[in-house]
Amino acid sequence: MCGAVHVWREIRNQASEFPYKVAKLPANRNLNRYRDVSPYDHSRVKLENSENDYINASSVMVKEAQRAYILCQGPLRNTCGHFWLMIWEQCSKAIIMLNRVIEKGSEKCAQYWPTSEELQMSFTDTGFVVRLLSEEDRSYYTIRVLQLQNTVMGESREIYHFHYTTWPDFGVPESPASFLNFLFKVRESGSLGPEHGPSVVHCSAGIGRSGTFALVDTCLVLMARRKNQSSVSIQKVLLDMREYRMGLIQTPDQLRFSYMAVIEGVKLIPTDMQKVASGDNVEEELDLPLPPPPPPPPRPQTPPRPHLNDSMPNGQPGTRPETPGASEEPDDPQQDVAEESGQVRKRQRGERIACTSQKVQQMKQRLSHSERKRDSWLYWKPILLNVGAGAAVAVGLLVCWIFFQ
Repeated sequence: MCGAVHVWREIRNQASEFPYKVAKLPANRNLNRYRDVSPYDHSRVKLENSENDYINASSVMVKEAQRAYILCQGPLRNTCGHFWLMIWEQCSKAIIMLNRVIEKGSEKCAQYWPTSEELQMSFTDTGFVVRLLSEEDRSYYTIRVLQLQNTVMGESREIYHFHYTTWPDFGVPESPASFLNFLFKVRESGSLGPEHGPSVVHCSAGIGRSGTFALVDTCLVLMARRKNQSSVSIQKVLLDMREYRMGLIQTPDQLRFSYMAVIEGVKLIPTDMQKVASGDNVEEELDLPLPPPPPPPPRPQTPPRPHLNDSMPNGQPGTRPETPGASEEPDDPQQDVAEESGQVRKRQRGERIACTSQKVQQMKQRLSHSERKRDSWLYWKPILLNVGAGAAVAVGLLVCWIFFQ
């Protein structure tokens, strides 16, 4: 069985479960995009200046990394005002959007920001006006600067909107390179730092692509902070983050992509540990069998959380979401991962070794060529000097003869 599938199943089995009673209240049912993705009661974001404090969003914090995120579902048409109220109250500086509004013909997120045609949108239910100040289109992402105006308080703030537009529907990016470029662009803005409120990260359900972004960013921060980078366990970090929001990383393919992104991203971290810089530690974590999960601690009776079944829309067995649209996850998430084998990784390691050997050989050839040129110069140098001196004397005599004639 593929390492990614094995680790993902272990994570799913070991993940803690907590109550989510508020999300299931009758008054909040139409505020959830998917009926099987709910924020836990202990970590849900609470709206302060609203009659109903509920929004499908979870605070996810990693103290050691000094990272705080809000992972949430893509806003519904009837929750866009709540979404902007949360942004204002949490003092968030950036929104990281990882999906498109329409995917596979279904609406995965409401259009909650103004386009270049309309320039501004008003949300009278919560008293906010959002204006588009600038928009920069790149090949695979778009950066917008929005002005969020609180009409009740008469104040305004500027918000970054980082929109990754090329994450394939029903899959993952082909390479982590573009994803890492996007992540580092978000970092450059300073929006993820502790001096601001938590950045809001969302896709459609707020657990798959959003979980991938938060996991990769957190692991790279931890590896940059720790002296022993190999002590960072991606599996443990994900299990810790799952205590704040259920179902983070929905498929083995997403988990595998997270490992790949960390392996590539860690190469950019200055280190003397060649093994860590090459990503071998996280590869081994993915390949080695895991120990059996410890027995769960005694917990009070809580409503059972259905395990996410990724073979159905948004992991819901035999049902459709309460609102239009299906989850961004593949119908058969294990198909591509199951085809992976140890032979592929061995071939890649062999290719890296062969590439290194080739570079060394090329370097030796360049050195040999330089040595031959130097020896040749040492041989011809005295001859050329003597010839040059003789030619100079001859020219001098010729000039003198011409002058005295």
